[in-house]
Amino acid sequence: MTFRYSHTFPIIGPNKLPRFRQWAAENIPGVAVSLPPQVPVKSTALTVRLKSVEDRNTLIGKLEGVEF
Repeated sequence: MTFRYSHTFPIIGPNKLPRFRQWAAENIPGVAVSLPPQVPVKSTALTVRLKSVEDRNTLIGKLEGVEF
């Protein structure tokens, strides 16, 4: 199965990938995500790839009100 769905959300500051991985492990442990190999420090967004629409909806629901 491939990662066909994506969601882009705002995130600022350094170490975006480790911060998101930690948050995902704590808040959405059953959702498989695919992250880019690196994200520039000046970037203000992160795009996460997901396997299903249900996983995408779960991520969107959990991200409401969360600031990175």
